[in-house]
Amino acid sequence: MGAFSEIFGYLIQTFLSLYLVAMLLRFLLQVVRADFYNPISQFLVKATNPLVLPLRKVIPGFGGLDIASLLLSLLLQIAGIVAILLLHGVGLPNVLLLFIWASLGVIGLLVNIYFFALLAMIILSWVAPGSNNPAVYLLHQITEPVMVPVRKLLPAMGGLDFSPILVFILINVIQIALRHMAAGVGLPPALVIGL
Repeated sequence: MGAFSEIFGYLIQTFLSLYLVAMLLRFLLQVVRADFYNPISQFLVKATNPLVLPLRKVIPGFGGLDIASLLLSLLLQIAGIVAILLLHGVGLPNVLLLFIWASLGVIGLLVNIYFFALLAMIILSWVAPGSNNPAVYLLHQITEPVMVPVRKLLPAMGGLDFSPILVFILINVIQIALRHMAAGVGLPPALVIGL
């Protein structure tokens, strides 16, 4: 592979990765019913609207879930896989296998988003407790639906909240399971964004 094709592949993968994260964040923010008027929410909506709005005319939401954003996330993941395979001169697998690979990648990326959101919340609780920053507020809205049930299982002890440790363990278990599922369906390492 020449330098030009490697640079081109890197740029395509970077762009698709960033847009895929934006699309999944849009989906997550709707699932957790985050503040729509938050400036970060507004940015994500405006950045993803060019692809979401036309698809929403064909595929409406269901049960409060933005199915169009989720489907677009899968399609972006598939586009990334196809682009990388074509750049490396590898033949394309069948459509079902591409869909399975993309699904594993999207789930893995959602898990990674929660991992980094939780890590950011922990660090911010030490550095800037009680901050009114829109990013902190959005992180809180994303992580709290996961943290509340865990806090019921493991309440604070002596003023210390150990529930994030349990969530990190759960995230690691899910990541291990996803890696083994990916290997089981023949997904080459580092081909999918999120795993």
